[in-house]
Amino acid sequence: MGHALMENRNGLVVDARLTRADGHAERIAALAMIEPHGDRPQRITLAADKGYDAEDFVNELRSMNVVPHVAAKATGSAIDGRTTRHAGYTASLRVRKRIEEAFGWAKAAAGFARTKHRGLARVGWQFTLAMAAYNLVRLPKLLAMPA
Repeated sequence: MGHALMENRNGLVVDARLTRADGHAERIAALAMIEPHGDRPQRITLAADKGYDAEDFVNELRSMNVVPHVAAKATGSAIDGRTTRHAGYTASLRVRKRIEEAFGWAKAAAGFARTKHRGLARVGWQFTLAMAAYNLVRLPKLLAMPA
């Protein structure tokens, strides 16, 4: 299972990991990827889809000084009004879909629709290389943008 951490401002992949699919791999990988960035003096946000709306995950993010901008489930959500009332929450949910562009590019252009390797280590380096290549493809577009 491939996991990517993207920064929202420019849409660049900051971290990429590959794990075995076991039902909790997504949340564990997200916590591992955000942990090095959570010790900053100012709060940072983490946007994610409804699959991450679990009370233990949200509480763990808050303990790391990370604001969970997780899409709230219709019933039984761990996300409450102190998060959803801010305009940044809505913006994060809109921008978080940009990560799908990286996965789509990896499948279409980087040959990840059908991997050529077997094993976690070999597919892992291929996935990391694909995400790095996506960043390189995106850079000329970012450099051409006015500030």
